[in-house]
Amino acid sequence: MMVSVIIPTYNAEQYLPLLLKNLKNQTLSFELIIIDSSSTDNTLEIAREYADHIMTIPKDEFDHGGTRTKAAKLASGELIIFLTQDALPCSDDTLEKIINPFKDKQIAAVYGRQIPYDDTNLFGKHLRTFNYPAYSQTRTLADKEKYGIKTGFLSDSFAAYRRNMLLEIGWFKNGLIVGEDSYAGTKLILAGYTLIYNAEAKVYHSHSYTCIEEFRRYFDIGVFHNKEHWILEKFGQAEGEGGKYVKSEFNYLLQHRAYLRIPEFFIRNGLKYIGYKLGINYTIFPKSIVKKLSMHTSWWSK
Repeated sequence: MMVSVIIPTYNAEQYLPLLLKNLKNQTLSFELIIIDSSSTDNTLEIAREYADHIMTIPKDEFDHGGTRTKAAKLASGELIIFLTQDALPCSDDTLEKIINPFKDKQIAAVYGRQIPYDDTNLFGKHLRTFNYPAYSQTRTLADKEKYGIKTGFLSDSFAAYRRNMLLEIGWFKNGLIVGEDSYAGTKLILAGYTLIYNAEAKVYHSHSYTCIEEFRRYFDIGVFHNKEHWILEKFGQAEGEGGKYVKSEFNYLLQHRAYLRIPEFFIRNGLKYIGYKLGINYTIFPKSIVKKLSMHTSWWSK
């Protein structure tokens, strides 16, 4: 099966040299497409050495879903792999492993395991451990009671899609503040297809968010769930999964004897909950306030 790899970029020169050299050494042959949001550094110069196609869009036209759709429509591959610029395959056969499950024609998308970088803080490391365990999972609509809102979970930091099934659901939705991957995953589940979490396909990818950044990130997740409330109606509220996460994170800190981080644990999770609730109810606030609460401030200007 022909494979296309798509990487959205913006001022990515600190990441691209290592990432693109790594991709060049992969055991899988593929078409590489870079879609760049008018970088002001050397991103395009670096990309030209490796990419088969480069698309440039104005910075203010970047959209989490729409930008990926533009590149996907250009792709020749039956399978399309999305990577973010700050993800790095863990081995030379990482891409080969992410597409292996597609031998089953019912599988619409596969996402891989994310391993935290060594310098990631404990909270960032726990997030990867919780969302990307060491064992693989298969999800269909029949698993809705087991997985709840995570039934359609995907991450475009490292995920592969069957192109014709993306086309069937109308590609990625344009205009989402975040969550284009989970939106697509949920649509694919409802269309009767199967999603796979493949723990054997691994990339390095993580963030060390501050407490305020967590607040703003969860505010945006709340906005996403407000605008796509059908996801909550069909798969359940996010608070249920959030409760599991909080318990897991507390135990993670205890396991690592990070007792001095426990006050931060309460502050961090309190801010995430408040941020999410404010995001769910963002329509009651004036736009000037909402932009200050959001992580993706430019989205509100569209």
